Amino acid sequence: MNEYLLTLAQPILEPVISGDLYPLLTRFMPWVIFYEIPFALLIYLGVIKYRILRSTEVTNAAYHPYVSCIITCYSEGETVSQSIISLTEQLYTGKIQILPVVDGAEQNQDTYQAALVLKTYVKNKPGKTLEVIPKWRRGGRVSAINTGLQYADGEIIFILDGDTSFDNDMIERAVRHFTDPTVAAVSGALRVRNADNSITASLQAIEYFISIETAKTGLSSFNMVNNVSGAFGVFRRSIIDLIKGWDAGTAEDLDTTLRIKQYFKRGNFKIIFDPEALGHTDVPKTLAGFYKQRIRWDGDLPFIYITKHRMAFNANLTGWPNFIMLVINGLYSQLVLPFIIFCYTLWLLISYPLSYVMGLMLIVYLFYLLLLIVMYLGGVVLVSTHKKEELSRLPLLPLFPLFTFSTKINGLIAILYEIFFRSHKDSSMAPWWVTKKSKFD
Repeated sequence: MNEYLLTLAQPILEPVISGDLYPLLTRFMPWVIFYEIPFALLIYLGVIKYRILRSTEVTNAAYHPYVSCIITCYSEGETVSQSIISLTEQLYTGKIQILPVVDGAEQNQDTYQAALVLKTYVKNKPGKTLEVIPKWRRGGRVSAINTGLQYADGEIIFILDGDTSFDNDMIERAVRHFTDPTVAAVSGALRVRNADNSITASLQAIEYFISIETAKTGLSSFNMVNNVSGAFGVFRRSIIDLIKGWDAGTAEDLDTTLRIKQYFKRGNFKIIFDPEALGHTDVPKTLAGFYKQRIRWDGDLPFIYITKHRMAFNANLTGWPNFIMLVINGLYSQLVLPFIIFCYTLWLLISYPLSYVMGLMLIVYLFYLLLLIVMYLGGVVLVSTHKKEELSRLPLLPLFPLFTFSTKINGLIAILYEIFFRSHKDSSMAPWWVTKKSKFD
């Protein structure tokens, strides 16, 4: 068996061993030297800084502002009860107003009734109130958030998904940052609740841990958080009033983040990511479901970055660190890189023997696997609050670079779909009868 595998691998290994791949590797090395390694070092330094500051942090035990939790609901059914119950069981001693907004309540009676059933349960909990808000006609996520905002009385506003549950110290962990008057928003950490249901879900759990818990922790140390999650974002009410609430359209989380960042220089604001403020959500269990979800997510990016917020790429508004991050981690990484990866791979396959291409891909794969292991273990040691869960997924790490590559190609499809069909105009986030009334249509 080993001899058979060696025979199969020999054509691939021969160009690697002989050094014939050196000219191709020299074209890959600048990308490693000037992007991958510097970005990884930035994350690592930020994570180390976070760990040092966290160990010396002193919190204000007397600070317990009134908070309002707007839960956007659409076809969750009984699952919405998990979100409401987890908010009701919070250890936070301040007042908590829970506001589930059921979008399209006429068609989503099961979700509406599941929320209503909990009114007595919440009423018996001191300091907690529940007001279920039916929005009879579907208007999309942004419409639901702005409707809930009209009922919100809190100084701190939580925007949460109806299918997401939370640790019982989540509000306490998130709110403590607002003692600093320059904190405009806090992005909470999302973990995959159904990670053990399939390999696809487990790979997404690894992705969430790397790209959300670890990467955002590092970026937060330098006030460069790229996005406040739509499923779990926390905002100072005065900031929401400043930017006039949520704007009609898709990708409302990135849209809101970019609008806040345009006040960074003028208001000396910051956005914090807290890996200890934890929410738990379900992800697609199949590759088909995962790709479909990301088609929607990634398809919104050209509209947000190029059409709606091209004027936001201004260092005088965002400051130089965030301007550079928007260009590199936003425009380049999310919009340009998928095209480069596809075109580069196609060029290799056309220009070189398959053995050369496979040999180069092997080297590239091993580089990214090594980088992943270093980042992953660093995150486990310095950031993770669920170390055993993270360590249990170590055997799946060799699959992750391939998973990431497929995600980039899927992202390319999403971008092309948006360019040719303007997919942002009609989605579960913003139906066409909402977007057609928007000035950003």
